Amino acid sequence: MTSTTTKTSRVLTALQEGQELTAKQIAARFNVGNPGSVVASLRSSGYAVHLNTRTDTKGRMTNKYRLGTPTRSVVAAGYKAISAGLVA
Repeated sequence: MTSTTTKTSRVLTALQEGQELTAKQIAARFNVGNPGSVVASLRSSGYAVHLNTRTDTKGRMTNKYRLGTPTRSVVAAGYKAISAGLVA
């Protein structure tokens, strides 16, 4: 019996393992046509996916996604929106 996992869940698993991935890596490794939509889906599901700019020793800049933790102010704003009835 084989288990089926979605592309989004495989990206999430990689991020939860501490991997930092570029959009090209997400597209190639997980066969995703639009990495931005996968990240947007994770964010809308409540995961704090950050995009950080990294500079290597040769001065080249790359943007990498990583899974982080939301700040206290973001969590507080979420609870405030829920208590005000703005979010179901």
